[in-house]
Amino acid sequence: MSQDIVADTLNNIMNATRAKKKSIVVTKHSKLLLSVLAIAKLKGYIKNYKVDGTKLNIELGNINGCSAIKPRFMVQVEEIEKYEKRYLPAKDLGIVIISTSQGLMTHQTAQDKHIGGSLIAYMY
Repeated sequence: MSQDIVADTLNNIMNATRAKKKSIVVTKHSKLLLSVLAIAKLKGYIKNYKVDGTKLNIELGNINGCSAIKPRFMVQVEEIEKYEKRYLPAKDLGIVIISTSQGLMTHQTAQDKHIGGSLIAYMY
């Protein structure tokens, strides 16, 4: 059993997407995972998510690929584009989620605010 809740959940989302399922139920969740799902919901990659006690119900949206970034590299603003090219299939297609001192945000927002941070996940 893995210790990384974000990586496990994103892996479950990809498995469900490949199996053409509409939703999944996850038994473990954290504040970091809920923040990642909130960003994914804003961008349309998932339709909705809801916490029911210890279970987390996630309705899948228009998602083609997602994964956690391991190890969680620390990046400066100038390096974000390098990692964007590494993890995303094309320019302006998808998002890289970065944990900054001002909270979780997409790579575009981090570049606009001119702050770096730690890479968490990507999705397209």
